[in-house]
Amino acid sequence: MDPVLSLSQQELLSLKHQVSLALKEDLSAIDANLDITAQLIDSQNHSEATIITRESMTVCGVAWVNEVFAQLDGSITIDWLVSDGQVVEANSVLCRLSGSSRSLLTGERTALNFLQTLSATATVAAFYTQKLAGSNTRLLDTRKTLPGLRLAQKYAVRCGGGTNHRIGLYDAYLIKENHIAACGGIRQAVDRARQLNPGKPVEVEVENLDEFGQALQAQADIVMLDNFSLADINQAVTQNQQSSRPAQLEVSGNITDDRLHQLKDTGVDFISSGALTKHITAIDLSMRIS
Repeated sequence: MDPVLSLSQQELLSLKHQVSLALKEDLSAIDANLDITAQLIDSQNHSEATIITRESMTVCGVAWVNEVFAQLDGSITIDWLVSDGQVVEANSVLCRLSGSSRSLLTGERTALNFLQTLSATATVAAFYTQKLAGSNTRLLDTRKTLPGLRLAQKYAVRCGGGTNHRIGLYDAYLIKENHIAACGGIRQAVDRARQLNPGKPVEVEVENLDEFGQALQAQADIVMLDNFSLADINQAVTQNQQSSRPAQLEVSGNITDDRLHQLKDTGVDFISSGALTKHITAIDLSMRIS
């Protein structure tokens, strides 16, 4: 498997916890026998099932589906016909399942919830990434993720060809307007960050070219150009190239299809978009029992 699509140990632990919480929402405890509707079916009934997509998509969530049924009933078998990161057409069969009819029906909604949500993020990320094809600009996600699904959606962005920004508030600095005001200025905020955690990347969000100049002088590692016009982005790129210590440049704010096309040739290093994780529409999936 491509290492980009591998789950880290932290992501694997998070996955198990996410699935456990989701199953408890449905069952109150992880016990398939608590599904009173499934109890209408004879306990000896065995079924085959398929999961089908009704629309084209970039797949993400295989491990979550596997974990749902592993926690519910270890005897369920799943034969995947696709893998994470793969683009599939509408009406494709994604996998075949076999086992207890009760367990299949009990796990159906939880499994589909994960698969349709994570595939939605991967599909949007793949669409945006394609818009940047031919450039050196990378697509970044943000912290605007669904609560409890941070690591899952970050993985989904990678499945779509995007790149993860910082994971949370602990692994990198992102100094914004309110931080700057509270610290007394950009230089003061950056200097303080270097003193406290000299090994952590320092990024500063700026709202105009004057602030951009200050961030460059403060030697920020990354400068985020928030809601800059195309003309100001081009000016910032030129100014950065002329700097004795250039920073990496990130563009954020109002990232639309048309704007991606405009930005890909500006020479910025990154484009970040919260839409990858918060403006998604779940993929239309269904599970059919036979």
